[in-house]
Amino acid sequence: MITLKSNREIAIMQKAGHIVACALEAVEKAIAPGVSTLELDRIAEEVIRSFGAIPSFKGYGGFAGSICASVNEVVIHGIPSKDVILKDGDIISIDVGAYYKGYHADSAKTFAVGTISEARRKLLAVTEESLYEGLKFAKPNNHLSDISHAIEQYVTSRGYGIVKNFTGHGIGQKLHEDPMVPNYGPPGRGPILKPGMTLAIEPMVVMGSGEVKILSDNWTTVTVDYTDSAHFEHSIAITDEGYIILTTKKGGEFDV
Repeated sequence: MITLKSNREIAIMQKAGHIVACALEAVEKAIAPGVSTLELDRIAEEVIRSFGAIPSFKGYGGFAGSICASVNEVVIHGIPSKDVILKDGDIISIDVGAYYKGYHADSAKTFAVGTISEARRKLLAVTEESLYEGLKFAKPNNHLSDISHAIEQYVTSRGYGIVKNFTGHGIGQKLHEDPMVPNYGPPGRGPILKPGMTLAIEPMVVMGSGEVKILSDNWTTVTVDYTDSAHFEHSIAITDEGYIILTTKKGGEFDV
């Protein structure tokens, strides 16, 4: 069941989103060759808890980290580790969630470590651009799959693959709510978008086929062909006019 959020609930989610944005900003500043993903996890958790919030991911389904830290061919759910040390030229996807006053917000971004190749730079650019191409269709009376279709068309027309095993999702009092938000498919399908819907839109784009496998830790998800992957995500709310992004620092102005 899709739940519509009140203005007050959305304001709380904007505050949670502000916390997520601050955590991502702090992690970005710390990303450098020689840094472990466990250190990035520590930084993010410290920021989240400093606001009186709780890391959404820590303990979720048994997940050990406060962030997902996914390097190069790791698509999602990379477990932070002291043994995963960043190297110059890597790319790393950081996924962060914060739970604040009963509501979650969730965002992800892929960062360059030092100087990256032109091929990796283009992958990051196309993935982020595809998110905003999808968001152009995040408005009342459109179908949910209009977002999905726009993302897929943008990505595949530029020669990249879409990961289809994992999707975006509704978000609110639970980290994962209805509906699922695929990054592919025909337009004009699925639920009609309505004001008050809160969604996490998150294209996962790869240089190869898009096929993935989950490693023996039951979390780390990698491309089968070990090609690079990028991941960008924002939590949004559908409004009367279109949408607002919840996971930006603008939410810090709300006293909720």
